[in-house]
Amino acid sequence: MKLLMKLLRVIYVVYAAILFLGIMFLILPPIFLASLLGKQRGGNIIFYFLRFWAHTWFPLVGMPVTREYTCEQDDEPCIFVVNHRSYLDAAIAVKVMRLPFRPLGKVEMSKIPFFGFIYKNSVVAVDRSNAPARAKSVREMMTMLKAGISVLMFPEGTTNDTKEPLRAFHNGAFRMAIEMQIPLKPVLYVDAGDRFPSGGLMGLNPGKCRVVFLPNVPVEGLTLDDINTLKQRVYEIMDAELRKRRQYPTLQATA
Repeated sequence: MKLLMKLLRVIYVVYAAILFLGIMFLILPPIFLASLLGKQRGGNIIFYFLRFWAHTWFPLVGMPVTREYTCEQDDEPCIFVVNHRSYLDAAIAVKVMRLPFRPLGKVEMSKIPFFGFIYKNSVVAVDRSNAPARAKSVREMMTMLKAGISVLMFPEGTTNDTKEPLRAFHNGAFRMAIEMQIPLKPVLYVDAGDRFPSGGLMGLNPGKCRVVFLPNVPVEGLTLDDINTLKQRVYEIMDAELRKRRQYPTLQATA
């Protein structure tokens, strides 16, 4: 029985990978043409092709992605802050976030053949080991926000492979929200870590992917002295909501 399950898992992963790459190669030519139109206009067009990819791939691999709104929807640019559990998170964002938006992503991903070209033309890439590069990424995100394009950030900074709902948050998203007086919108990816846990490609498996949109957290009147208070507030909101939807060992003090 174990051997059969292992074989089925291999077949599923190969099937999912073939679909992933096949759809990617299908949209690569129009994405290349769109990239010639620049970071803003071209980037917005690219996301429509990526959304086609996501709307095709997730159903075909048996991962229904559902959205739950605990607040009224609006079209104002914002800073999405999302928990980070899986390498699937960026793909889920393409499927469920309203357009236009730009995620902040690791520059290392742009080195992957073919996928890297799409990646560097659809995200704000950041090299966290390089201070000037980090500053450049922040300026690029601010430019996007001023142009009415939302940005998406994972405040944990890396994938959370602990047993706790969240890792400690970094300051970046909260500093930017205060400096630009742009609201924060917390979003929860509830099941992404189950669908593609850390540990390798063979962990990929079908099942639900719930996405929960929480109410905006306003920042009007806040100053940089309020970063830690704002960060803690958002952390507690997201932590509490995740615990409502999943079981965690114990409630521990937040970072």
